[in-house]
Amino acid sequence: MKSIAIVILNWNGKGLLEQFLPSVMAHSEGAAIYVADNASTDDSVAFVKANYPAIQIIENKGNFGYAKGYNDALQVVEEEIYALVNSDVEVTEGWLEPVIELFEKDTETAIIQPKILDYKNKTHFEYAGAAGGFIDKYGYPFCRGRIFDTIEKDNGQYDDTTEIFWASGACFFIRKDVYRELGGFDEDFFAHQEEIDLCWRAFNLNYKATFCYKSVIYHVGGATLSTGNPRKTHLNFRNSLWMMVKNLPAGKLFPVLVMRMVLDGIAGIRFLFSGQLSHFWAILMAHYYLYVKFFHFLNKRKSNKYKNYYKTKSIIWTYFVKGGKVFDKNFNNSL
Repeated sequence: MKSIAIVILNWNGKGLLEQFLPSVMAHSEGAAIYVADNASTDDSVAFVKANYPAIQIIENKGNFGYAKGYNDALQVVEEEIYALVNSDVEVTEGWLEPVIELFEKDTETAIIQPKILDYKNKTHFEYAGAAGGFIDKYGYPFCRGRIFDTIEKDNGQYDDTTEIFWASGACFFIRKDVYRELGGFDEDFFAHQEEIDLCWRAFNLNYKATFCYKSVIYHVGGATLSTGNPRKTHLNFRNSLWMMVKNLPAGKLFPVLVMRMVLDGIAGIRFLFSGQLSHFWAILMAHYYLYVKFFHFLNKRKSNKYKNYYKTKSIIWTYFVKGGKVFDKNFNNSL
C-alpha cells in the first residue's frame, strides 16, 4: 500500500485545529500527519505539540499563503501520496482507503478530489470543489454540484469515479513525484486558483485528475477569506488571468484572453452599479496586475499544444442566458 502524508496548512488557526484535528486523527490510521505552520502568532504550534505529539510540525519562516506555504513544507515530506487538507475540514471514516485504491489501480491518475460537502449544511455540496471542477473556454471555474452561487443537494447524482479538470485545494491528493515534476504550486499566486493552475499544468503533461465519490469530507469554507471579501475577488480574478497566460494552448492565448477581459469588465460594471465599489476596484486591480506581470507569466509558458481543456464554451452564457443552473454531462463546446 502506498504511503500517504496528510499535510494541514495552518496560520493562526488554533480554533480550527481544536475543532477538526480530532476527526483527522480518528479516521487516518496508517497515514503520517503533519501541520505546516505559516509562522502563526497565536499558540497553534504549542497546542498541537501539547495535545497531538504524534503529529509532525513543520514551521515555515513566514506567512507564505497557500502556494509557497505548501511548497516549502512539502520539501521535507517524503511519503508517496500528499493529502493537502484545509484546517477547516472534517474527514469521515474510511476517507483514505478509496483514494489509495484508486491511485494504485489507475497509474494515469495523478490528482484526486474526494466528495466535498458543506460542514454547515451536510446534505449539500460545498462551494469550493463540490464533486469536481471544470473551467469554460474563458477560464471561469465551476463544479459538478456548484455553478456560480447555485449549490446542489447531494442526492447521489455525482456518485461516480470520473475524470475532472481540477481538484479543490480544500482537500487535494497528488502523487509526490508529479507534484515535484510540476515544481509545486505557483508561488506568485499566494492563494486562490493555484490548484487549478497546477491541475492545468498536469493536464498539459497528460496526467489525469479524478473525482473519487467514495471518499467524503466536510468543509466549512471561507474560514480565511469569506466569499464577499474584495480581497478574495481580487485574487480570484487576478490569478485566473495569470493562469490563462501560462496555460492556454498555442494560438488561443490572445483571442481567448481578450474576450475574458471583456467579460471581466462586464462583471466589474455590475459591481459598480450595484454599489459594490470595493469589488469593482478589485477587478480593476486584477487587470492592472495582468499588464504588470504579463511577460513574467508569458515566460512561464511551456510548449502548450492544443488540447480541449474546457467543458463548455461559456458557463456565463449557459447559466445566465440559457438557465443551466446545474451541471450537465452533455455540456458542449458551442453556444
